[in-house]
This record gives sequence, C-alpha cells and structure tokens, in this order.
Amino acid sequence: MSHDHARAASREDIGDLATEKKPERLTSLDIFRGITIAGMILVNNAGSGAAYPPLHHAEWDGLTPTDLVFPFFVFIIGVAIPLSFNNRRVGGSGTFGLILRILRRSFLIFGIGILLHAFPTFSHWDTIRIPGVLQRLALCYLCASLLALMFGPKTLAAIAATLLIGYTAAMSYVPVPGGKAGDLSRQGNLAAYVDRLLLPGHLYKTDYDPEGILSTIPAIASALLGVLAGLLLRSNKSSYEKATCLLVGGTAAALAGYVWSGWVPINKALWTSPFVLVSAGFALLLLGLLYWLVEIQGWKRWAWPAVVFGTNAIAAYILAALLARGLGMIQWGAEDHRWTPKKYLVDQVFLSFTTPTNASLLYSLSFVLTCFVIIYAMYRGKVFVKL
Repeated sequence: MSHDHARAASREDIGDLATEKKPERLTSLDIFRGITIAGMILVNNAGSGAAYPPLHHAEWDGLTPTDLVFPFFVFIIGVAIPLSFNNRRVGGSGTFGLILRILRRSFLIFGIGILLHAFPTFSHWDTIRIPGVLQRLALCYLCASLLALMFGPKTLAAIAATLLIGYTAAMSYVPVPGGKAGDLSRQGNLAAYVDRLLLPGHLYKTDYDPEGILSTIPAIASALLGVLAGLLLRSNKSSYEKATCLLVGGTAAALAGYVWSGWVPINKALWTSPFVLVSAGFALLLLGLLYWLVEIQGWKRWAWPAVVFGTNAIAAYILAALLARGLGMIQWGAEDHRWTPKKYLVDQVFLSFTTPTNASLLYSLSFVLTCFVIIYAMYRGKVFVKL
C-alpha cells in the first residue's frame, strides 16, 4: 500500500469527519459533564473535615465515589474530541486549523490552571504549584486530540493499552535511587521521585503530586478510552447498539480493572492502570445509562440543572475556584479567632441545628447552589465560555 493510501486508510478508520449535516449536540454528554462538574465542586468545597466518607478521597489505595470525579472529567474530555472534530470539519476547519485550535485550547487551559494557583497574590512564582487539575486536563486533551487526528480506533486502543502496560512496568520494575523497584508507597514510588526531581518546590505536597508528570501518562489513556466512546457515539450504529456497547464495554473494563487490582492496587493519586480501567468502566456505564434515558427514551427534563452546568463546565470550575479563594479572603473577628464566611455558616448556622457531617454537607450543597445560580444566569443570557 502506498504512503498516500495508508494515510487515507487511517483517516477512514477514524470515521467520516466531514458530513453534510452538522450533528446535533449530544444532550446525554452535557448531562454527564454537568453531573461531573457539580460533583467536582461539591467534593472540593466541604464545609469541614467531618464530611461523609464517600465525599473524601481514599487515603491512598482504594476507591471512593469522590475518586471517580476527576477521571470522569478526563474521560468526558476524550468523548467530546471526535464530536468536536466533526463539528469543526463541518464548519470548514481543515486538519491544520484543528491542530492550531488544539494547541491554543491546551495552552489556555494549562495557563488558566497556573493562574488559579497564583490567585489572589500572583507573587509566589518561585513556589507555585505547576501540576494541577486543569493542567492535567490540558495535557490529556492535547495528546488525545493529536492522536485522534492521526490514528483510527484500533490503533488508539493499542496506544491506550501500551500506555497502561508501560506505566505499570515502569512503576513496578524501575528502581528509585535510594529505594527499590515496585515500591508504591507515598514517598517511595517512581512517580513521586520523578516529580521531586523535576519539579522541586512546585508540588501539591513536599513529597508527591497527585497530578504529577509520570502519572499523567495513564491519564492520557483515560482520555483515549473516552475518544473510543466518542467514536462509537459518532458511528452509524443504531442508538440501541451504541447504548449496548457502552454498557457492555463499561462492565468489561470495570471487571478487568478489578481483576488487575489483584496485582496492582487501585490508586487515584498514582492513577494506576487498574484505576484507569475501573474509572473508565464506571464512566462508560453512566454514559450508557444516560444515553439510553435521554437519547433513546427522550427523558431530558429531569436533568436540566445538569445541562446548565454541562454546557458551561469550564466557567463553572473557574467560578468555583475563584469563589472559594475569594470567600477565604473575607475575614473578621479577633486575631485569635478569625471568622470566614465558610466558618461562620458551618459553626454558627448549620451546626446550630444539625450534626457536623450534615453541616459540612449543607455548606457544600450551598456552595454548589451558589455556583449554579451564577451559571444559570449565564445560561439564560447565552453566555458560554469557550476556550
């Protein structure tokens, strides 16, 4: 086969990106995105440390519902990539235009993540945390998008598998100086060592970062699994076939991850390969359920708040981060007993009639509701943040 024919075949594998009719927006994906961003805001803004256990991350190994929120968002980023490509091609953007948009969007998301870490002083650049949620999303989006432009679904699946196996092999067999190979403890693992070596003083903790350099490799695989789901949703299969594939694939991925966890633990901070499969499996199951409810059964009205959040997810995330920091800057009272809006609401209002765990939850829900009101006003005014 000639080089030109090989390139053409690769483009055909990825599907017909240029269609005559612009596809409708996938409401079930907006709902999934909205549920995920609301969950992210909820767990990131607990009223106190007395939150219910499912609203905490696992201490190290293990899995809680909170641990699924971030990988769900990475997965959703991947799902949206083929759908976005299709829309852009319909709008007249060629491959070069798509690449420029991918680079621009990745740079903006990464930069916003850094600026959020610098807010409000914008002065501690020598110790600012470089990794982060938006930074990882940017890198996953960049790599998954470029790979999706170049390769078809079979190759993308092979790349995802290679990343997971390669990451596991490195974490299991590459020794850390002064330590030993296969040590997956907080201080002794290879990913933490790489972060301390390359980003000293710029990490979430002194000894590791949950969004560090090496652990971003399997996170890219999470995004690629989302790309494969997006290609399925954009295919010519019937709606019932798509829902079935999502549900069956999700079950298989989750089971495979749990089987693999017999050798390598499920660990969100290290983004271990079993964690990738389990979280992607649950994401596929939830997406399949939402697709069946919304796209097949037509049950949409129940989820309109999720649609509001989902169509402006980046704005909601940035708003929540700025609001949390801004509220923390408002202080009053004696020097030895300072009040902030959060502390006052939890201690003086919610704790006056309920338990500490419920008070923490009420604050989290109040915070989510506040963000929703602002995002809803933007939604009604047709103000959408697009990067």
